[in-house]
Amino acid sequence: MIQRCTRFGNKLVQSFRSGSSSPSPSSFSSKIGDYHRFASQASSSLQQVFQPSTYSDDEYSEVDWDNLGFCMMRTDYMYMTKCTKGECFEQGQLSRYGNIELSPAAGVLNYGQGLFEGTKAYRSEEGRLLLFRPEQNAIRMKMGAERMCMPSPSIDQFVDAVKQTAIANKRWVPPAGKGSLYLRPLLMGSGEILGLGAAPEYIFLIYVSPVGNYFKEGFAPLNLYVEEEFDRASCGGTGGIKSITNYGPGLKALTRAKSRGFSDVVYLDSVNKRFIEEVSSCNIFILKGNVISTPAANGTILEGVTRKSIIDIARGHGYQVEERVISLIELIDADEIFCTGTAVGVAPVGSVTYKGQRILYKTGPHTVSQELHSTLEGIKRGLIKDNKGWIVEID
Repeated sequence: MIQRCTRFGNKLVQSFRSGSSSPSPSSFSSKIGDYHRFASQASSSLQQVFQPSTYSDDEYSEVDWDNLGFCMMRTDYMYMTKCTKGECFEQGQLSRYGNIELSPAAGVLNYGQGLFEGTKAYRSEEGRLLLFRPEQNAIRMKMGAERMCMPSPSIDQFVDAVKQTAIANKRWVPPAGKGSLYLRPLLMGSGEILGLGAAPEYIFLIYVSPVGNYFKEGFAPLNLYVEEEFDRASCGGTGGIKSITNYGPGLKALTRAKSRGFSDVVYLDSVNKRFIEEVSSCNIFILKGNVISTPAANGTILEGVTRKSIIDIARGHGYQVEERVISLIELIDADEIFCTGTAVGVAPVGSVTYKGQRILYKTGPHTVSQELHSTLEGIKRGLIKDNKGWIVEID
């Protein structure tokens, strides 16, 4: 099955390369039909590729499932494959979770040539393992790899690797309603490179950890701070992809905000300092009346999978949704604010502080953010029928 994945992926890569040097979202989306025809066959073949060790399917790891945070927990297995520059990724393998060996001259260590993704596996009430739109993460990694001059796994190879890793770590998937298994795919330049340039060799790997709520507040509303000194991204940069280089520079603003009691920061555009862009770890939405607005993904904003899903759900619920430039004045005047992301889900915002002024927003059980959160989580966990083809069952 993996070999079939690789052949299919090679055809995808060749088709993208033959068209243009920079793939568009629409060109990737046209391949999703081929992926879905393939995907239903992958799960049944996983047992032929890898046989989990001695634990039974129904056994759970010894974890306090009622008190999961968002912290790294060492699990059983990780997935890894390699390729050289100009080639396609070879058949991947599962191995026990542990350290990997990198040269001090690796491209990822010297020049930050790396990307990461984040997706989750959920356990339904019946015990099934469910993934949420993993092909969207594969598409985004492929687009990011193009920007960072790296090869990337094909869409189906990426999804198959996610499935394998989730199944191998099944005992770490929390019971229904207790959390999720966070999967972190990484793509990095592992080959040695001294002068500035693309690495000669690359690693694609996936590791996992069971997680609960991302923010320490749990389900309590967030308190955000508008950051005016530091920027997250600039036009022509890498703000629109999940480059590892986007996150380290944000630690200064985030650490400072948390030391002052805030949950996270809201970044402004780097040119005018008048328009909101992102929270450091997630996308942001505002509600005014029946209109839900979010900053347009114009190259400085990451087009999140959860963001995309919430836009579709909100429109299905009858709300008008706009992707556009949003000013600070509109942020201050909003009825509700909420954030979205794989790690955070849909998180309500209770307050935003700007120039010493704290603005309060509507929160609680009868809010729009709660309505959208309930629908999204219901689909992810198999409690609400999936009419959009978003769920991939792997068990």
